[in-house]
Parts: sequence; C-alpha cells; structure tokens
Amino acid sequence: MSNTNTINHDHTRRISSETKASFKTTELIVFALAVVGVLVASAMSDGASDFGPKEAWFLVTLLAIGYMISRGLAKSGSRDFFDDGSDTDRR
Repeated sequence: MSNTNTINHDHTRRISSETKASFKTTELIVFALAVVGVLVASAMSDGASDFGPKEAWFLVTLLAIGYMISRGLAKSGSRDFFDDGSDTDRR
C-alpha cells in the first residue's frame, strides 16, 4: 500500500508598491496649508510692506521644492506592502 498525503499550500504573494500615495501622507496636508498661509499673508499685507506677491510666490516655489524632496526621500526608503489576491502563483 502506498501512503499518499496531499498537502495544500495556500500561499499568497507579498507585493510592495514603492510607497503610500501622496494624498495619504501628512506631507501633502502640511504643504497645502503652508501654501495657503503664505498666499493669505501676502494678500493681507499692505502696499508699504516688503512682503508682496513676488515674495509670496518665491516662498511657494521653495515650499514646492521642499515637498518634492521630502516625497523623494520617502520613496527612496520605504515600501507599502500588501497581499496579492490572485490565484496565479498557486502550485
């Protein structure tokens, strides 16, 4: 007599994307609030002030550069793992 044992291995692949979507991060919220704050401050300043639209848009540009750098650093070192629900890898 032969002894036949059948083992069913139910494996699910572990997949990772590069990182979380940008809208799921606090970086985007902080960036948006900072931009709004700078533009509101610029709009509320009077004409005699040294802070006007030109300086405000320069600061918004610096904020955008900082945001892009922070997202690049986040993408370079983190992974967002999830399970693959497909049945293609079952053996």
